[in-house]
Amino acid sequence: MKIMFVSAANSTHTVRWVNALAERGHEVYLVSNRGHEPKEDALNSRVKLYLMKHSGGKGYYLNVGELRKIAKRINPDVINVHYASGYGTLARKARLPKYILSVWGSDVYDFPYESRVKNYILKRNVRSASYLASTSNCMAVQLKKVMQDEKLEITITPFGVDLNQFDPKKYKETEKEELIIGNIKALEEIYGIEEMILAFRNLKKELEQEHYSRKIKLLIYGSGSKKEQYEDLINKQNLQDSVFLKGKIPNTKVPEAISEFDIFCALSRKESFGVAAVEAMAMKKPVVASDADGFKEVIEDGKTGLIISRKEINKAKDALKKLVLDEKMRTKMGNNGRQRVEQLYSWNDNVEKMLNLYERVRCDNEH
Repeated sequence: MKIMFVSAANSTHTVRWVNALAERGHEVYLVSNRGHEPKEDALNSRVKLYLMKHSGGKGYYLNVGELRKIAKRINPDVINVHYASGYGTLARKARLPKYILSVWGSDVYDFPYESRVKNYILKRNVRSASYLASTSNCMAVQLKKVMQDEKLEITITPFGVDLNQFDPKKYKETEKEELIIGNIKALEEIYGIEEMILAFRNLKKELEQEHYSRKIKLLIYGSGSKKEQYEDLINKQNLQDSVFLKGKIPNTKVPEAISEFDIFCALSRKESFGVAAVEAMAMKKPVVASDADGFKEVIEDGKTGLIISRKEINKAKDALKKLVLDEKMRTKMGNNGRQRVEQLYSWNDNVEKMLNLYERVRCDNEH
């Protein structure tokens, strides 16, 4: 099948999709604005990359003619446009033939509420697409809400994990003195890093008062604009010996990092699809998470993790404490989490769901 992707080539999610399709023998073309170049060696060598002339927000308007020519030259069986705001605008303006529009998160949760004009743009973009896809049910519900159309047909194409890569059996469990709580997220306000640090502070104080024997640590992997702010918070709370900002790591190192954790903690204020929680569950780690939509969808509260209200620092502390003090609960939730991921979020199965949609689109186009 000849597949044309219109999406940001510097996005990890884009790269994972196009590489998976190329590895299955499909002819894959990735078209991106200038400025969205992929990292070196990120793309499978069989993916053909087209970088258009213009970059930035204006690129979604100035690259219209070039995109139209590229689509005509490639003549793909299927076109999949990713991100309903920017690239959705470009696809609509270019008048691409029947295409799938995949929504990602902020394009339906934030963009349409920033102004009336943006709301109008998003609605036009969605109506211009012939097919719609979403990585989660909750995001599909949100799109229907924005569009004020409960009957909108949206195919769910989850963004799961490679179970061979995220395999706890590959990492030997070693006896360690500390109990480690961990997180892998960008250092941005939306991901609730401050709440997590403060919940950890309260937990540490309480455990010390109760003479808990093990030392606890909080490891946070990621980079972002709030790094200095979180460093200051750690220093002000005298947590330098127990909270560590470990910096950004490549995706290939994520399973190894999660294998160090005893508990995965994610207190995001917004989450359209809880891929971080899915990765942790795949590694048999119990999860303490906020009640953001994406987490509520992927985590079974009380079975694979504990879900608490957003910004509720003491509730987060209580949930973490429950897991810290109960090793059997940690093990049981970890095993349940792995089973849930195998059932619902296996990357190979998710790619097949996407390909089933592509096949349907191709058949529709042929008739």
